[in-house]
Amino acid sequence: MDIAEKNPAALTDAPEKVSAEGHRAESEGRVATRLVASATLMLFVELALIRWLGSNVIHLSYFSNFVLLGSFLGIGAGFLISRKSWSIWPWSLPLLTLLTVGVIRYPMSIQHEGGEILYWTALELGGPPAWLALPLIFCLVAVILAGPAELVGRCFAKLPALKAYRWDLIGSLAGIVAFSMLSFMHAPSLIWGLVAGVLYVALSEKKRRLAMAAWTLPLLVILFNESTDENISWSPYYKIQTLDSDPPIDGVVNIRANGVPHQIMAPLELRRAMQYDIYFTPYERRASAELGDVLIVGAGSGSDLAIALDNGARSVDAVDIDPRIMEVGVEQNIDRPYQDPRVTRHINDGRAFLEGTDKTYDFILFALPDSLTLVNGASQIRLESFLFTEEAMQSVRDRLNPGGTFAMYNYYREDWLIDRLANTTTAAFGHAPCVDTFDDAQAVITIGLTPADQACQGVWEPVSAEADMQPATDNSPFIYFKGDNFPPLYIVTLGLILLASLITVRTLGGPLKEMRAYADLFFMGAAFMLLETKNIATYALLFGTTWFVNALVFGGVLVVVLAAVEYTRKFKTPPIGWCYAAMLASLLAAFFVPEEWLLAMPFWPRVVAAVLLAFIPIFIANVAFSKRFRESGDTRSAFAVNLLGTILGGCLEYAALFTGYNNLLIVVGALYLLAFALIPKVRPQVTGAG
Repeated sequence: MDIAEKNPAALTDAPEKVSAEGHRAESEGRVATRLVASATLMLFVELALIRWLGSNVIHLSYFSNFVLLGSFLGIGAGFLISRKSWSIWPWSLPLLTLLTVGVIRYPMSIQHEGGEILYWTALELGGPPAWLALPLIFCLVAVILAGPAELVGRCFAKLPALKAYRWDLIGSLAGIVAFSMLSFMHAPSLIWGLVAGVLYVALSEKKRRLAMAAWTLPLLVILFNESTDENISWSPYYKIQTLDSDPPIDGVVNIRANGVPHQIMAPLELRRAMQYDIYFTPYERRASAELGDVLIVGAGSGSDLAIALDNGARSVDAVDIDPRIMEVGVEQNIDRPYQDPRVTRHINDGRAFLEGTDKTYDFILFALPDSLTLVNGASQIRLESFLFTEEAMQSVRDRLNPGGTFAMYNYYREDWLIDRLANTTTAAFGHAPCVDTFDDAQAVITIGLTPADQACQGVWEPVSAEADMQPATDNSPFIYFKGDNFPPLYIVTLGLILLASLITVRTLGGPLKEMRAYADLFFMGAAFMLLETKNIATYALLFGTTWFVNALVFGGVLVVVLAAVEYTRKFKTPPIGWCYAAMLASLLAAFFVPEEWLLAMPFWPRVVAAVLLAFIPIFIANVAFSKRFRESGDTRSAFAVNLLGTILGGCLEYAALFTGYNNLLIVVGALYLLAFALIPKVRPQVTGAG
């Protein structure tokens, strides 16, 4: 008997039921589409702000983590606002436009006085002090990101908890992929603004789209002027600006990166005539008569390359992490070193190249391979963090032929930094190097494979305290952090960030006791942020600190989180206590596996081992989070509290300056234990669709 015979009314009821279900599905589909688009905008604008502000506000790269933390605060605030009857969304694009116009029209630089952090710049600085500029930027970023986050939060209320979380992750992943692709293509800021403007207009109500388009116009005009400047181009890392010397000298080009003087591309003969001894001394300190095969890390625009070729190099491997700066050298270097058939170009991280090559050299040179963020903490823009560690120097030693020599030079500025680097080479090679200093700021450190392979005028003798000379290690690669005092500016700023977060939660979320039910989610957010920091550092060491590796880590984390959500939705999961136990076991495994074991592995086994150690704890942690999130009574409050917890994690990242990266796993484990202890005994009742 079919259903019509059993219940004749079913035939007439069926179309109506199908129609209702279809309408519900269509409505849910529209909400999901809007959620994905809002999350895409949210992540895209966050990444664009971090990149653009760091490129246009001088020295903000030293504090890039604060822009990230401002984004987290804004996203958490947006979720809390989504429970209100009023909206911050209409203000997001206008404030983004005003911030962009203001930064271009009224250039500023972050001022700082003190010796805890080294600022490598030759600029005469202006603008407001750090205590004024940083809070202003932080607050504006927070309010701007609160707008898209509010839209995501309002969509959360209309969907079941894990479905909403899934679409949020998909949108976030889309935002990361889109921005990473634009970075890969060296797209100018105009394209970033165009993508963001289209999403802002599309997500606005029809009656407000004209106003949104009007606010987009000045944003695009200012970015158009920046993007069409023939002296400005974009690499995956920097805003590159090429300027003629003042007064103009044939063949001399000043290269600025993120507004800071980065390189001077000058002809070889001019450097020789001007007696720039720092560039020529390494060749004088070699005992061997023939130069042979050469590796130059930090080849840049090619000036150091021209000197090596002039000294008779048989072959040169030129390594630089920034493709655009190398392109400038190819296009404009008057000595045309990159056109020499003896030269092979490599776009790669210096440490990654050393670990990945089997070739050996007669001379290895680190030619001013400096970046803009000298105390890296959580910013992860410190491109050569792992290039000057004791383990890196051992890799250099292993790549030298018998009779070979290694040298590095820079404008080091501090005696303790010169001593630290000299002591690092001493520890790796087993004997003291030659150290030549010029003008109390420049230094050349040269060391042979054996003492007989170097020709010193005077062997290095330290002038600073023993503690200042301790070599940096792969676990603690903070070569420019003196280590005797945590920078007070960071203490004050991080304290103000935590205070601002507390005030935001109290103002938008109501009495803190009402948020007590989600305290465990707060500490889960803090732990997750720290875990992600550790993984970024690990991958930077194992595969290089390139934009692609960083994007791969961020994208990989979101994919793993998404997999955890889908697993929780479709399969029965163990009790949450078992999840925490498995998570702690995986953290212990990651803690006790030395990274030098991974570095010794061939590439693909290293990839497999790194993925397992990094992503298994993340997967288990997010299974636990998904279970807990599904049971929350108010998904928007729960998600907001979790996001605000990441701010605490972002502040705790600076503990790595003293603990090293590996010991962050202990802090992560402690935070997860605290989260487990704070799981409410009586769970909130699920309300509405959340």
